[in-house]
Amino acid sequence: MKTLLRAARKLPQIPLLVGAMLLLIYAATRIALTLYAGTDAAPLRLWPGIFAKGLWFDLVVALTLLAPVFLYEALLPNRWRASRLHRVLRTLWLWLTVALLLFGAVAEFTFWMEFSTRFNFIALDYLIYTQEVIGNIRQSYPVGAIFAGIGALSALIVWLLTQWVRHADSDSLSGKQRIGLALAAVVLPTLGLLAANIDQMEGQGNNFAAELSGNGLFTISAAMRRNELDYDKFYRTIPQDTANATLRALGVERKLLTEALKGDEEDPAIDKIPFGKRPRNVILISVESLSASFVGAYGASSGLTPNLDALAREGMKFERVFATGTRTVRGLEALSLGTPPIPGQSIVRRPHNEHLATLGELLEHQGFATFFFYGGYGYFDNMNAYFSANDYRVIDRTDFPKETVMFENVWGVADEALFDNVIRTFDIKANNGKPFFAHIMTTTNHRPYTYPNGRIDTPSPGGRDGAVKYTDYAIGKFIRDAQSKPWFKDTLFVIVADHCASVAGKTKLPVNNYHIPLIFYAPELLKPARYAPIMSQVDIAPTLIEVLGKNGDDHFFGRSVFEQGVAPERAFISNYQELGYLKNGILTVLLPKQRVESYRIDPQSYASTPTAIDPQLLTEAIAYYQTASKAFKTGALHEPAYRSP
Repeated sequence: MKTLLRAARKLPQIPLLVGAMLLLIYAATRIALTLYAGTDAAPLRLWPGIFAKGLWFDLVVALTLLAPVFLYEALLPNRWRASRLHRVLRTLWLWLTVALLLFGAVAEFTFWMEFSTRFNFIALDYLIYTQEVIGNIRQSYPVGAIFAGIGALSALIVWLLTQWVRHADSDSLSGKQRIGLALAAVVLPTLGLLAANIDQMEGQGNNFAAELSGNGLFTISAAMRRNELDYDKFYRTIPQDTANATLRALGVERKLLTEALKGDEEDPAIDKIPFGKRPRNVILISVESLSASFVGAYGASSGLTPNLDALAREGMKFERVFATGTRTVRGLEALSLGTPPIPGQSIVRRPHNEHLATLGELLEHQGFATFFFYGGYGYFDNMNAYFSANDYRVIDRTDFPKETVMFENVWGVADEALFDNVIRTFDIKANNGKPFFAHIMTTTNHRPYTYPNGRIDTPSPGGRDGAVKYTDYAIGKFIRDAQSKPWFKDTLFVIVADHCASVAGKTKLPVNNYHIPLIFYAPELLKPARYAPIMSQVDIAPTLIEVLGKNGDDHFFGRSVFEQGVAPERAFISNYQELGYLKNGILTVLLPKQRVESYRIDPQSYASTPTAIDPQLLTEAIAYYQTASKAFKTGALHEPAYRSP
């Protein structure tokens, strides 16, 4: 031990000091997150693995961050070390370093509270939209107090280390030490990054444990590399002709890869839709983060959604609908384009996403006025660009007259202001004789969960429950206001969620956290009904095309649930890497590196148990995801009128 201590004293002390601070703060962050997650999420038996793996990732990150420190120490002349100016600069630099580390720890904790993951591609995306994100943070947390606390704690830590730093700066470095430091600045980070891989977080069979073992800087850097994944390179594949035949057998009607392109083909009038008369207009409301577990009609006992519950009783309630992803852009992709999610970034945010075979584009070519309404700034997540490029008229908060906005926060206007402006627009457009299709995206059910006071019995900010209750109020008010309009009797209202409020679970794809409500409401056209089979978000677009009696339902990977024959009875659920296919009570999951996992899903609780891979379900999953990915990559998702001959 004495020999080790003597050897340590010969090492440059500043890199050791900074490295120790890095590891201590990272370890404290992991301990806090693990305690917050609790033993229900990550059982005690998994904690040794969490902290062992965590130390490995922390070491890799620490060695990378220490590279400039090693290099600085190697280049700093000995005569400068004891100068007053250098000591002042060193103190300021140490204070800033500690403050940034503590800020990172606080940021990771707040991110975990929202998403139950370490920093990932969501955090990466949020770095782009600083106005909304910073505003959201300011309205959700006591930012001034947090910054003051970080600054004070950093100053205390640096003050406690003052004598150690002065002693370290009193040592002169030899030429050999400087060479060693310069080599360490290059060799150690390189070796660490070559040896470490984000997939090493896995292995304990518990997604919480995997996330807790990671390091936020490491995971966000991995997200930068994996934000877009080439399906053919990373996932299991099959011959495309086999994929085409599989999808044809499953009832997919769209023109698939390697097939000749044909014009629209109107289906024979054999499908039965449950409408006394077809609607003339459709209003599709995608509600921010509305899990089925919040809605009384789906079994919730909290009483947050009396208006939605009434609409479900009086309309057609779809019992088992599943979102395709965990973010708004995934919901918008599924609802507009009717395609399974491709790995990596949503199509809404990718280049070359114009003039696709979207619901709005197909209807606009058949005489509809098509709209996308958003309560926030539509440049966020590329929404304005995507919908505008696909023949929707985009109307966001910048288009709302100031007098119509009774309340707003950084994320968007109050939902009732959004709906009031929707009605205002329809009153004008309904007079031009055109039928209309409108996709409305709400914002209130999102942190900071603020809304106008006096509407519900929960004062603002009311947390997630208050926001859900207010959104329910706003939807109810919208329907009541619409009832007095001449277009109401010919309009189908479709209420669905973009995704669930939480995606955290012990498994990679917790099925219960993808279960969303779907309600069709048209009291003069549609009798109360229930639809029990499993249904995917991607099936809504072709279903609406068929309900309207228009051409185009054969341009989607999704299927109308009212088609003649066997119902689709399958769903697609994903995050940005794992691609799930739920059918026959089995969830087949495609993962990078051509891996596949399979889980048996309890039909009531949606709890999952590992099970043997079903070859047929695996083939179907690959056929869908492989073909959808290739279709976008090759341009086959474009609406035929815009395709080259």
